[in-house]
Amino acid sequence: MFAALITSLLFAISAICGYRSARQLGGVEANFWRIALATVFLTFWACIFGSQFAGAPGWFMLSGFFGIGLGDTAYFQALPRLGSRRTFLVIQCLNAPFAALIEWQWLGTSLHPAEVACVGVILLGVAIALAPDDHLKISARDWKIGIVASVLGALGGAFGSVLIRKGYAAIAAAHLSVDAGTTGYQRMLGGILLPAIVLLVLKGRSARDHGPLLDKKTWQVSHEKWRRIWPWMLANALAGQTLGVTCMQWALKTTPAGIVSAIIATSPLLLLPLTRIVEGEKISLRSLLGALVAVAGVIGLTFLH
Repeated sequence: MFAALITSLLFAISAICGYRSARQLGGVEANFWRIALATVFLTFWACIFGSQFAGAPGWFMLSGFFGIGLGDTAYFQALPRLGSRRTFLVIQCLNAPFAALIEWQWLGTSLHPAEVACVGVILLGVAIALAPDDHLKISARDWKIGIVASVLGALGGAFGSVLIRKGYAAIAAAHLSVDAGTTGYQRMLGGILLPAIVLLVLKGRSARDHGPLLDKKTWQVSHEKWRRIWPWMLANALAGQTLGVTCMQWALKTTPAGIVSAIIATSPLLLLPLTRIVEGEKISLRSLLGALVAVAGVIGLTFLH
């Protein structure tokens, strides 16, 4: 439970940093570089302090492909079409029930009715806080693509979480002990493939349409842009895909995926005070009420455990 709460906080910090970097680089490129940097950091850990490919690397790499590769890529496709609140609402509120259902059907892990009720309270609080109150018009095409991408993102994240549970079950069956940093490293190796392919395709298409922009002025603009955003990119990679993923691995080692996913779903709520401090954004009464409802659900889960 503690590890899941820390994961939620780290993901909230990562979201603020990711928003800053995505505004400068675009969602696809920002997503790739945060994953690439996190892969470097976790590779350093696994090679120096960890166990590299010990345990069940196949399961964790597969988890990375679905959770980080497919899930995050779909998330960044939904964001510009539905907006951040709608995307968070759909993905976070579907992730937990998907994870619980997949784990129950595949691994036979079922939740107690009281745990299910607490998960429901958490998701209700998230829905209250994040439900958009604007009247933004979205085209039918963007709505369909955004919803499909959000559902794919939720399925990818949920399946990735259950695959982590499967990997830890395989490690336990082999009577091995592998640290969370090492399993996080194995997961990142599987997660970087799809974002790299998507970025290469987009860069290739841009070069074909506009030519390879290699002139001096373009390089100066690019250098200045990177000089401004590299601290945000570094913080995003450290908080989200390095420390956040490691804490999530730690949480899933002992706690069912449905419960961990529900607690991590509160990360957008933790953004409320952070955005108030960093960006001066006001907290609405409804957002505060939703946060209190979600926290009540988390407290209930904590007492049950």
